[in-house]
Amino acid sequence: MKKRLAAIYDKLYAHFGPQGWWPASSAFEVIVGAILTQNTSWVNVEKAVANLKKDKALNPRRLLNMNNKRLAGFLRPAGYYNIKTKRLKEFLKFFCQEYRGNIARMSAKKTQDLRLQLLKVHGVGQETADSILLYALNKPVFVVDAYTRRILSRHGLVRPDMEYAEIQNLFRKNLKNSVKLFNEYHALLVKLGKDYCRKNNPKCQVCPLK
Repeated sequence: MKKRLAAIYDKLYAHFGPQGWWPASSAFEVIVGAILTQNTSWVNVEKAVANLKKDKALNPRRLLNMNNKRLAGFLRPAGYYNIKTKRLKEFLKFFCQEYRGNIARMSAKKTQDLRLQLLKVHGVGQETADSILLYALNKPVFVVDAYTRRILSRHGLVRPDMEYAEIQNLFRKNLKNSVKLFNEYHALLVKLGKDYCRKNNPKCQVCPLK
């Protein structure tokens, strides 16, 4: 398994090059993006984040105190904007109450303890929590998403119905425990999933992993 995972990474990196993911100007922006990207494309998330930036509202306290209807208007491009407004507010309550809206304070928490805290926040699932840990806080946690599951199952490395934690453990046990590596590997899988290993009409004949 260790050799197979390493070979996949090497092929993808050689084909696509470094991905530079997650695109954001701050750790807090990454967190907001991770919450908004649920059930939508990144292009739509960028539009919503741009709305917040234009209003100079990309600030924990300001967003927490903002009227829900107004915030929902900013988040409209991301879809499910009323639901995402509530989810973002739930995270902001947690962030401001537990860590005073301070990224450094939150980052100082032990990874597994923080992960458990995040998963207790309404609307924050495993993928979102791990995206926050890896991309915003630089914690060595591998993010498992639909692309990861699809690619690995099509290559016979996991079962389609395998639990999130089981898939995550494959990477944890067989790769170097590295933020940089986990970041790049996950980003490369996302790129492959979007461009080649699609849910429908996959481009198997020209796939870099062929």
